[in-house]
Amino acid sequence: LLVSMSCDRLHVDEISYTAAISACERASRWRAAVEMLSLIPARQLKANCISYNTVLSACDKCGQWLIVLHLLGLMPRTTVLPDEVSYGSAISACGRVGQWQDALCCLKRMADASVRA
Repeated sequence: LLVSMSCDRLHVDEISYTAAISACERASRWRAAVEMLSLIPARQLKANCISYNTVLSACDKCGQWLIVLHLLGLMPRTTVLPDEVSYGSAISACGRVGQWQDALCCLKRMADASVRA
C-alpha cells in the first residue's frame, strides 16, 4: 500500500507508516511491523515514539520479548525517548515469558530515565 502510494505520488510520511504499523499490530504481524519501522529512516523520515510504541506492542503481543528489549535500547540512539508506554510494553513482554529479571531491569531503567508510570 505504501509503495503504491509513492508510485501514485501521494505524500507518504511518518503518519502513513505509523498507520501501516498499526495495521500490522492488529493483524499480529510483528515482523512486518518491525520492517515498516526500519523503512522510515530509509525514506529520510523520522520515526516517533508512537511508531516505536506500536511496534513494541506488536512484538509484545507475539511474545517477541528480545525484539522489544532491542528496540527499547535502540530508541534513544535514534533520538526517540521511551515513554511510559514503551517501558510498559517491555515490562509486559518480559513478564509474558517469565523473564522477571529483565522486567525489573526495565522498571529500573524507567525510573533512572525519570519516566513516570
